[in-house]
Amino acid sequence: YTWTPPHFWALAIHRRDDYAKADIPMLPVTHGNEFTKTCVILYTILLILATWLPFLIQMTGWVYFIGVNILGAWFLYYTLKLKFKPEISTAFKTFKVSITYLMVLFLVLLVDHYTKFLF
Repeated sequence: YTWTPPHFWALAIHRRDDYAKADIPMLPVTHGNEFTKTCVILYTILLILATWLPFLIQMTGWVYFIGVNILGAWFLYYTLKLKFKPEISTAFKTFKVSITYLMVLFLVLLVDHYTKFLF
């Protein structure tokens, strides 16, 4: 669940004018881009913390923990860039990073499952 808000809000920032024209009350339309960007960062931090839980309850191993920290740092980097150093394409790049993030997270989980007994 915590992956969904930063994923869709990044897209909503990118397509804000379209949502406004269609009168769809997405967060950037109702509360503005800056508020939405702050929410994207906060939910990404919450997402990173949530991805630590499988490791903390010993459901996964070190491969997973190292992988999700690298992925989390990568996603957080783009959300911070979106807030503090945005370019025209940063919102859409953040959206694309979120898609790749989720796919690679599941791959890391799979790799960890088959390698955790090695470490």
